Amino acid sequence: MDVYGLIGNPVKHSLSPPMHEAAYDELGLDARYVTFEPQPDEGVQAIESAATLGVRGVNVTVPFKQDVLAAVEPTAVARRIGAVNTVDLSSDPPQGHNTDAPGLRRALEHHGVALTGRAVVVGAGGAGRAAAFALADEGMTVDVANRTVERATSLAKDVTESDTPGSATGASLDSLSTVLADADVLVNATTVGMDEDRSPVPANALHDGLAVLDAVYSPVSTRLLRDADSAGATTVDGLWMLLYQGVEAFEFWTGQDAPLETMNSALRARVDFS
Repeated sequence: MDVYGLIGNPVKHSLSPPMHEAAYDELGLDARYVTFEPQPDEGVQAIESAATLGVRGVNVTVPFKQDVLAAVEPTAVARRIGAVNTVDLSSDPPQGHNTDAPGLRRALEHHGVALTGRAVVVGAGGAGRAAAFALADEGMTVDVANRTVERATSLAKDVTESDTPGSATGASLDSLSTVLADADVLVNATTVGMDEDRSPVPANALHDGLAVLDAVYSPVSTRLLRDADSAGATTVDGLWMLLYQGVEAFEFWTGQDAPLETMNSALRARVDFS
């Protein structure tokens, strides 16, 4: 039996196990997906322990996406982003991927969103870095808005100085109404709205020419997405990004095409849409 898993803290309520195990069952693979919850300072040791146990691959979530860079050989994309969320433990040294970036891109493309023009990314953490690089790699001009402006500016500098056709600038959260006025895509890469009825974006800054992806998926229908829908914007819930980053990981590990609909159904069967 092949074993895959998720390293994070906390991971108790993760939707990754049912999504991946549904895929294994659909394709008749003798595999299982388990979770590991090391202490916050034990990310590198967790990777090493999983490899010793014969685990073939792991996903990595908060707070370990940057820490585990020290335990893997990152791909060029993961190195540029500065975060790893998928590790192939069958190679020596383990190879670290970032599937958040292609996951976000594929989620938007699934909804017919053209990745051209201007984008606004709210948040400059791990998810924000993946989003900013993914959109700049498509040639978009990206405004990164963050509570700490210096962090937004630092991320924008990293994007602009990398080998990408797009560019980025840093901005404050107070400037969102201004930068969103002519934006085509908005990504919330913060946790604002998770298990709370709040939005990181003023409702009156949203408009019908916008596509809005909220990386938060608990709840699925966040305040931001409801406000965006009321403004006539295209909305993409966070389960789509979770799905596509999982699809990318599944295909890295198994070398097989992921059963997309099966994985999507398994995800959506586990959440409350009310």
